[in-house]
Amino acid sequence: MKFEEIQSFQPVVLQMLQNSIMKDRVAHAYLFEGEKGTRKREVGFLFAKALLCENRTDGKACEECNNCRRVSNGNHPDLHLVEPDGLSIKKEQIKSLQEEFSKTGVESKKKIYIIVHSDKMTANAANSLLKFLEEPLADATAILITENIHRMLPTILSRCQTISFKPLPKEYLTKQLLDEGMPTHMAPLAANLTNRYEEAVEICQNEWFAQARIIVLKLYEVLQKSPFQAMVKIQEDFVQHFKEKDQVDRALDLLLLIYKDLLQIQLGKEEQLVYPDLKEKWKSDALQVSTNRLSTSMTAILEAKRKLNANMNSQLLVEQLMLKLQG
Repeated sequence: MKFEEIQSFQPVVLQMLQNSIMKDRVAHAYLFEGEKGTRKREVGFLFAKALLCENRTDGKACEECNNCRRVSNGNHPDLHLVEPDGLSIKKEQIKSLQEEFSKTGVESKKKIYIIVHSDKMTANAANSLLKFLEEPLADATAILITENIHRMLPTILSRCQTISFKPLPKEYLTKQLLDEGMPTHMAPLAANLTNRYEEAVEICQNEWFAQARIIVLKLYEVLQKSPFQAMVKIQEDFVQHFKEKDQVDRALDLLLLIYKDLLQIQLGKEEQLVYPDLKEKWKSDALQVSTNRLSTSMTAILEAKRKLNANMNSQLLVEQLMLKLQG
């Protein structure tokens, strides 16, 4: 993945790393933390490439020199990658890394190691790494990558400069899903329900979600006609499909996104619709409701989500919500 592409959604991260190179303030150890799919690994390799580059400008790799090409091809002798061996990173892997770093750099003065899923180190591996971090070699740079910073040893965290990666923009994730052939009516919805690419793909392909979308849309439709019919719909379809608390929470998310779409149409932001296949119908509905009413409805749904998490009976909660939404 190219620098410019990552820069479009992780500009702060890249600027911080560029500045550290340009000002010659590269830390001995970095911890890249953030949700899955936020391009931490790719940035790790871009940063390593920039550190090893022979002709970098403004803290960026040239992408053309011998060092850049070797990093791109995965065969630079002074860049080492450690990944879980099975379910965890073992002490032997860290020991092997330490032995490698006791040697002089082969191609350059710099030596860099990237530890992916660094939260999956065994206790022995983490302690071995800690000793390594406590006595850093002058020209060594560590890049630790994690999606679970809370699982890292506080003593390791204290020796790293933490760089936080923000979630992917919804538009980018939607485009990714569409490029992968996900259904056009599901991709924007999935991108609004999660920031994680893998989970978004699962939502797009999950039959339960496809059915959930249909049920919530029907419920909204009936709600426009009669609160009594909506109650019947809850008994017939809703309760049968959304049985668990987390499933009801998802249903409320789907409902909330309908009202957000109506608001987006009123604001002239039709390109941001979560239910793009219903744009023409939504336009008609958006004309018949005030912005203030939409705001009240969205607040009611958010309040229902709060009550659900406080363990209120889910069926009663949804029934009460229908009455509020009908107004």
